[in-house]
Amino acid sequence: MSTVRSSVMRFGAGRSVRFRPRALAVSAGCALLALVLGVFAVGSGEFTIGPADVVRTLLGDGDPAQDFIVNELRLPRVVTALLVGAALALAGALFQSLVRNPLGSPDVLGFTQGAAVGALAVVVAGGSSLALAAGAVTGGLVTGVAIYLLAWRHGVHGQRLVLVGIGTAAILTGVNGYLLTRGQLMDAARAVLWLTGSLDGRGWKDVLPLLVAMAVLVPVVLLGCGRALRIVEMGDDAASGLGIRVERLRLVLLAAAVLLASFAAAAAGPVNFVALTAPQLAKRLTKAPGPNLLPSMCAGAAMLVGADLAAQRVFPGHQLPVGVVTGVLGGGYLVWLLATERRAGRI
Repeated sequence: MSTVRSSVMRFGAGRSVRFRPRALAVSAGCALLALVLGVFAVGSGEFTIGPADVVRTLLGDGDPAQDFIVNELRLPRVVTALLVGAALALAGALFQSLVRNPLGSPDVLGFTQGAAVGALAVVVAGGSSLALAAGAVTGGLVTGVAIYLLAWRHGVHGQRLVLVGIGTAAILTGVNGYLLTRGQLMDAARAVLWLTGSLDGRGWKDVLPLLVAMAVLVPVVLLGCGRALRIVEMGDDAASGLGIRVERLRLVLLAAAVLLASFAAAAAGPVNFVALTAPQLAKRLTKAPGPNLLPSMCAGAAMLVGADLAAQRVFPGHQLPVGVVTGVLGGGYLVWLLATERRAGRI
């Protein structure tokens, strides 16, 4: 049996933090890859800017033209990709840990479809972009509450939550199709682009709500609940015996995951498969049990920035929505995962 090495950092007043060197190395590597890809993404386009000039402009030494292109036109899109990728990956890691199933993710369990219902309702009503974002968050939250209540039976357990979530996703997909038929032609076209998942035209106003949400939720999850989540993975009975209030923890983490997925959908639409694949990629890179929350976030950020860079450059002169790229790659991964789980006798 392989063992996972960990180290302890000790602070004053008897406080200590346990960490795994390999997990930290993977997190740092993925974060560095995300930043490098981000620099190349900022420099790509009709007006190409070299990586050195991009960095110099970000540090405030670029000329006025470069400063406008980098900081006002392209940087908001890249920052949105970084934050959306990290938020979706963290939400996916939480869901997969709580339901103890590698298929657990917001797009499989119906939460992103709920966010889409809220957004499409705003589109049909002719609302603004800000109202669309608010509708997405509201739809995700309402769906989260509904799934939690439907799955409750002396607590919320993984298999029941997965089954209820998949059924809810199917229902909400039909609702989304109906809402598309009720909108005007231009509004429907706008809604289809949003449903695909797109970072085109994103500005700082799209970044700010997600940034605020992550500034609140990430410390709560990583610092406030990370250790307890690792204990819960040992089993509810063992966690309860160690003093963990399992249902309260599960409710808090489910709420955090739903909020992260909803704010990410508000910023870029329901980008599929990042929440599904990033935590599994992080787990294979770290070779460590547990939720791997920080490595998942860094892997998700790198994945989405890389996918958006590919979406802009695969077909010169024509940009694809980033959701098309993640859908193709994620769909292939899902087929591979199902085949692996079947060979292992788990499905």
